[in-house]
Amino acid sequence: MADATTIKGGKVKVQLGAGTSPIVYTSPCGFTQRSITLNKGLEEVQIPDCNDPDAVDWLGRDATSLSMSVGGEGVLAEESVEAWLDAFDSVESVPVKVIWEFPSKTITWTGKMHLESFETTAPNARRVTATVSMQSDGKMTRVVS
Repeated sequence: MADATTIKGGKVKVQLGAGTSPIVYTSPCGFTQRSITLNKGLEEVQIPDCNDPDAVDWLGRDATSLSMSVGGEGVLAEESVEAWLDAFDSVESVPVKVIWEFPSKTITWTGKMHLESFETTAPNARRVTATVSMQSDGKMTRVVS
């Protein structure tokens, strides 16, 4: 039996882009947890049995859309707070890279995302934390290298 090749959390990166040509991508400081969700929108249609119209129909599903969402949390770091606030203030979506870095290959998605929410939690006598939610805006292009 061969063991699965796995990666640790630091090998999953979410990077925000700045500038225009070329765009410079950096990982915001403070993230201690990241989640990447790939979504496929589906439309259902009933498929009848032509030989038995009284039979219960099976459902067929057609793909209608693809999207990606990014969630993250960690400490509110001075080094990255302005980048997050700039992304929030922007009417336009911002350049984003999502990277899964495996030992023998790296999977990278590049595209634009909207910063949907940026939440801070400030408990007395403890560190302030931040929670981030981003949603894709158009195609996220995947490259395997």
